[in-house]
Amino acid sequence: MNSAGEVTAVGSPRFTLHTLGWRAFQDLCAAVLREVWGQSVQAFADSNDGGRDGAFYGTWQPPGASGAVRDIPPGPFVLQCKHTKKADATLAPSELEDEFVKVSALVKRGECGTYVLLTNARVTGTSEEEIRRRLSASGVAHPLVLDGQWLSDMIATHRRLRMFVPRVYGLGDLSQILDERAYAQASVLMASAPEQVATFVVIGAYQKAARALRDHGFVLLLGDPAVGKSVIALMLAISAADNWGCAAIKARTSEELVQRWNPHEKEQLFWLDDAFGAVRHEEHLTHAWARDLPHVMSAVKNGARVVLTSRTYIYNEARPLLKPYAYPLLHEQHVTVDVADLTREERQQILYNHLAAGDQPQDIRAQMKPHLEAAADAAPFRPEAARRLGLQAFTSKLPLTRQGITTFTAQSQQLLSDVYDQLETHAHAALALTYATARDETLPGLPNPIALDTGDRDIVERAGSTQAGVSKALAALTGTFLRLNTSSDGQEYWAFHHPTLREGFAAWLTTQPHLLPVVLTGMTDQALLSRTDCLNRDSEQREGTLLRIPPSLYKQAAQRLATMRNRPYGGPRSWRHHLPPEAAVLAYLEYRSCDAFLRAYIAADPQLSEALVKFHSPAQYDSRTTLLARLHQAGVLSGETRQRAVDRMRELAVTSPDASWIERETWQKKVWQLLLTNEEREQLFEHVRQELVPRLADVVGEWLSDATGDDDDPVESALFWYYLAFDKRGDDDAAEEFYHARDFYNDERRSRPPSSDSWEPAAANDHLGQRGNNQPSGPHRSLFDDIDQ
Repeated sequence: MNSAGEVTAVGSPRFTLHTLGWRAFQDLCAAVLREVWGQSVQAFADSNDGGRDGAFYGTWQPPGASGAVRDIPPGPFVLQCKHTKKADATLAPSELEDEFVKVSALVKRGECGTYVLLTNARVTGTSEEEIRRRLSASGVAHPLVLDGQWLSDMIATHRRLRMFVPRVYGLGDLSQILDERAYAQASVLMASAPEQVATFVVIGAYQKAARALRDHGFVLLLGDPAVGKSVIALMLAISAADNWGCAAIKARTSEELVQRWNPHEKEQLFWLDDAFGAVRHEEHLTHAWARDLPHVMSAVKNGARVVLTSRTYIYNEARPLLKPYAYPLLHEQHVTVDVADLTREERQQILYNHLAAGDQPQDIRAQMKPHLEAAADAAPFRPEAARRLGLQAFTSKLPLTRQGITTFTAQSQQLLSDVYDQLETHAHAALALTYATARDETLPGLPNPIALDTGDRDIVERAGSTQAGVSKALAALTGTFLRLNTSSDGQEYWAFHHPTLREGFAAWLTTQPHLLPVVLTGMTDQALLSRTDCLNRDSEQREGTLLRIPPSLYKQAAQRLATMRNRPYGGPRSWRHHLPPEAAVLAYLEYRSCDAFLRAYIAADPQLSEALVKFHSPAQYDSRTTLLARLHQAGVLSGETRQRAVDRMRELAVTSPDASWIERETWQKKVWQLLLTNEEREQLFEHVRQELVPRLADVVGEWLSDATGDDDDPVESALFWYYLAFDKRGDDDAAEEFYHARDFYNDERRSRPPSSDSWEPAAANDHLGQRGNNQPSGPHRSLFDDIDQ
């Protein structure tokens, strides 16, 4: 095992800097100089720069660390970048004739005392000597030539530079720059999405997220679909493996995060995509987060780092259910990042990178070139749309006009249905098979090589294909519509390249009556639960597309869900990182079912009511209470079952204690305003007044036997809400009893240690250079200038 900092492969590192565009290379050079030499470098935006791609005024103070070339006297300094898109190119002095003329003018104006030339090309010793001689002859006091190998060496030896310019991870051999543990971690992460690493653009949202992760240990990435949340999380995970040696764990739920956190291992990074729901808000996930946040924050305090992603519209629904007092150590404004807040230059660079990495022929890129700035300005701009523009599979019938390209960029999701229509039958079968396969722990997609069961063969045949045809189609679709991934145990599998492609296919599938029934039959349990709903056909469409099951298939779907709910938990490994089967079915009934489907389900599963009335405390976090209210609202909950639920709440109100029935938040009103009559609510208050208040002094001691010093405590919460409720009712005696009981309880438990010892991570100093805002006047060089080279 290598020691920290020792790389796994020897030799000079070499990064493929020729694959960058001219502007990306210029920005990289500025970042290198800011980080390596500690200077505040101003990068100019285009070629109308008078022979300067960057400048620095003042006294240059090279640090003593590696990367300091030499002691350089006072400036002014001029930085010039020369980029070539040819691999292994060598820079000749004859290629700099224009620069020699320009530098003479700069010297005469007193704007150049030291001239630094940076290039990704090789520079021979003879050429370097001649370049320096010509610069000296032009009046430059101190010429300096830095070639591609010098840049590669600086990238390899400066970890923090790589964190804030993470695209370099996709430009070279990681074994030459990372130690063994970091190399192993980063390699696994990069293997999951190599094209995302290769096209990544450092946007302001990434820099903000990186600083939040470094300083706070926690970041929440918000944005609309297809704006790049997951790739930012991926790059943060790779950077964390490099900078801090973090073991990256891609958890699926808050519960899994808590279970896998090791308080004895400081350097762990947890990454959770779609924390509160994949395409729609799933309240059971949010309730779990509200319950587990104290433990998550304890992990962060002990050195763990946490990255969450969520679609903005889903988080907006989840946010009211999250208790801010459960994580007071973090200020939301410091750790929440809206990844859709892109500058014009960032949008252009994202579009450039995807076109450069795509398979569009050079002549097509040349025809697109005049319209690409307009495409980057189209609203809304989505990085996933930029990726599709770079691929022939999505643009075979695209008019290469300004209107055609900008419409494609802004409305790519609406155009997906036409694209799916244009695919041949084997591709339809391959996509249907992939859609019908859900993510689970053992195999998160369609296995490679494919092995068809009866349901799979039915899908293939109904689509008019064969196993051989599907195999060929899967290979053809890989890299465009699908991605070939590798699971933790080494098994390859296909999945949709992006969630919006899966959602678009679901929307298209509803227009294919010959495929819909058989796809539903062939779906795995996880796919049925996560990719369908049984809402009314005319119900308002919320954001996030799910496959809608028609009423003609309600009985079939209900019988299957009932079988799933009654399946013993702990059998299939595929449920380990998901809700248990029963909880998953209950969540489906609550959030994805119309009244008609609920009636069909009750007929298929008459034992449901028995399970629902056994909810636990705190009842507000038990999804069974919410489903009870939903069934009552739909008119399918029997009077006997409702009464048993009220009796259960009456019991928990004084024994736990549990104040969930007190209406204090909108989401709880949906439960107990529906389940309780006004008379029953008054009876509950009287029950608490008679059965709990007189015994408070005795039972508080019992409750303290299980108490800890954690920030969030269910007993403290119940006492607090009882105090407020009785105070509001004018029952001063009862309110005072709860007030003093809560004070005593808090004084006693806060003297106890929390679940885990606290440890505050040290914050690093921020030496990031600021992005220059100065723009030279006159005609500018388009960022897309070399896209067709």
